[in-house]
Amino acid sequence: MSEQNVDKGRRRMLTLATSAVGAVGAGFMATPFILSMTPSARAKAAGAPVEVDFSKLAEGVLLTIEWQGKPVWIVKRSNAMMEKLGTLTDLLADPDSDVIAQQPAYAKNTSRAQEKHPNISVMVGLCTHLGCVPLEKFAIGPASDMGDDWSGGYFCPCHGSKFDMAGRVYKNVPAPTNLPVPPFRFLNDTVIVVGENPEEAKV
Repeated sequence: MSEQNVDKGRRRMLTLATSAVGAVGAGFMATPFILSMTPSARAKAAGAPVEVDFSKLAEGVLLTIEWQGKPVWIVKRSNAMMEKLGTLTDLLADPDSDVIAQQPAYAKNTSRAQEKHPNISVMVGLCTHLGCVPLEKFAIGPASDMGDDWSGGYFCPCHGSKFDMAGRVYKNVPAPTNLPVPPFRFLNDTVIVVGENPEEAKV
């Protein structure tokens, strides 16, 4: 084989190798660019909306997601749970959710939910006393370890604050206000977007 043919062969091999390395490099460069177009963990922590599919959520089960670095609880309350809400007025510090800052206007009602989906509860799961995470105490009566007259809700183990199934705070406990309700909207009947208000609520 002549030196000229060897040189041509080497040149062709170097050209192919350089092209391959360039293609791989372009792929690595494109990947961060594509990933940069999706919400990062930092963006979510800063308040980017979070979509939650609750289609498989059973009644009386608490689903926890993270939004703005906080736990947000989503619960599909049963009809029995809903019926209890109207019987607790005298036991609650703010039964009518008069502290406006604790929920959007569309959640200022007995169930602290949206009218189209009253059974779906969305709340920030942090006690309004010192920010501890309350425990779910959905069982009622003696089975709850909360007393014979307990109607279901949440109990903060840090200092004993109690909240009903709508996150409304009981009287004579350290927590000063109801659990906060974040902005949320229904994308459809099975998906919630936490961090965005419904279109009709925007101004």
